Amino acid sequence: MNFPAEEDVIKGCLSGDRKSQQYLYDTYCGKFLSLCIRYIKDRGMAEDVMINGFMKIFHKLPQFGGTGSFEGWMKKIMVRESLLYLRKHKCLELEVKTDSSESLLALQYDSNEMEAKELMQMVQDLPMGYRTVFNLFAIEGYSHAEISELLGISQSTSKSQLSRARGILIQRLTQLQVLERRING
Repeated sequence: MNFPAEEDVIKGCLSGDRKSQQYLYDTYCGKFLSLCIRYIKDRGMAEDVMINGFMKIFHKLPQFGGTGSFEGWMKKIMVRESLLYLRKHKCLELEVKTDSSESLLALQYDSNEMEAKELMQMVQDLPMGYRTVFNLFAIEGYSHAEISELLGISQSTSKSQLSRARGILIQRLTQLQVLERRING
């Protein structure tokens, strides 16, 4: 099977070639739908956000300078579309608590014992603000400064949200380990 070069796909999309646009969509829709679902629990809404994200990608494609990763550039658009949806629908309420005694514990769990799907479900079950910051920091790789700018919050709020998300995940993982030990004897 012959795959077109990324630059040829970009040129095709810029010239309005429908086959190039379809190829770009088909290549990335699965990955970007998963990204949108990490922020928006409802699959139908996540699909709408993804489609809006692709429309924005095609509209803003002339702004892509060709430097850096094209996929990374598109991914940022998808993340921003997801956050825009959350803000627009007032889903993004961040709990602001500063507890200096709370430590940033590292998640320690034998990854062979747990499926990625179960871990992602635990992340999905986090409160919206915690989940959003956790996804941006731990999965997307944004810094607290970038998260602060994206969400319009302070860096300390971003750090607090991440800390609380980790705390909840650690608690759930610990409960799961205890349960597994009881079952396995």
